[in-house]
Amino acid sequence: VVAGIEKSPRQITKRMSKKKIALRSALKPFIKVVNHRHLMPTRYNMDMGAEFKGKISISDPTKRTASKRNVKKVFQQRFNAAKNKWFFQKLRF
Repeated sequence: VVAGIEKSPRQITKRMSKKKIALRSALKPFIKVVNHRHLMPTRYNMDMGAEFKGKISISDPTKRTASKRNVKKVFQQRFNAAKNKWFFQKLRF
């Protein structure tokens, strides 16, 4: 199971209101089942095994949405705490 960010947070400036900052800092996660042989190991990964242990299920659609909510909550906490800043930036090719 792979979890990531489908829609990354947008840029925030000083002049924005708290409401606008909350809207722009929201992110949208995704959960996907991927064959481990198709993954390319890189230095860009986050160890989050303990936080998601037993909380992610993709088999049932209702469990899938609950899992997405859990992933979003954890990602949002990490973003607000400014941990792993590189993870929340848009990829530039």
